[in-house]
Amino acid sequence: MDGDTVISLRRHGNPAGPRLVLCHGNGLAIDLYYPFWSLLADDFDLVVYDMRNHGWNTVGNQEKHNIPTLVQDHDSILSAVDRFYGKKPKIGVFHSVSSLVTLLSPARGGDFSACILFDPPLCKAGDSYEKFDAAVTRTAALTRRRTDRFRTREELVDLLGFLPIFQRAVPGISDLVARTTLRKSADGQGYELRCPREYEAQIIEYARTFAVLVDFETFRCPIKVLGADPTLPYSYLPTLDLSDVLSVDYDFLPETTHFLQLEQPEQCAAVLREFVELNART
Repeated sequence: MDGDTVISLRRHGNPAGPRLVLCHGNGLAIDLYYPFWSLLADDFDLVVYDMRNHGWNTVGNQEKHNIPTLVQDHDSILSAVDRFYGKKPKIGVFHSVSSLVTLLSPARGGDFSACILFDPPLCKAGDSYEKFDAAVTRTAALTRRRTDRFRTREELVDLLGFLPIFQRAVPGISDLVARTTLRKSADGQGYELRCPREYEAQIIEYARTFAVLVDFETFRCPIKVLGADPTLPYSYLPTLDLSDVLSVDYDFLPETTHFLQLEQPEQCAAVLREFVELNART
């Protein structure tokens, strides 16, 4: 991406199938979503990647860890996908902040034949934005106070068992969180977060500014937005109802939180397949 940042692309699935490009939410890793995207491997050509300072990638300069830089990375990655794996139509599959990054790209979806976005952090000015802003401030503060070093991976697994954040997730997710979001500490003493907590909090705060800039009317490919259940208490940021936006196909998945792909992976995969069949140019 630049002088000190390299992002690894990985290819899975069926090279002859329609191509999906997948990325993850803030502080997480695309390998954590394996219960979801593995269901697509028989029929789709899957290209997965982690955002800078996440997952397989090394940790770089915190000053560059911001939404505008992630947007630049996004556009460079899509060019690299065509260069390394051959050019063919791409379907974007993004969650949370990677959805926001896609919506802010100057290409406005021109690089995709279609996009499906899972619970993007979007909000317009008004009363709902005040709640969104308050939630952002609170979430960023909590993130900066979270434990960032563990003696063993099992220590994080045990901690997650007491937290509500993944209570609706499919079995085994706590172990997968530990395996995909921790790395061995540089000093050899236990494990640390792959994405440092300060970096994660910084992106949460950036979302406050950039969430209001999305304009679906200018997007150049079909979009499906699948949100969390708006009747449930949010576990990250408020779930927003976009059903009044005529230019986007919006729906929500009942009984899911912000982490819907980890809670109902089969249903999410089914929604994706239906949308691709109806809208994507493959």
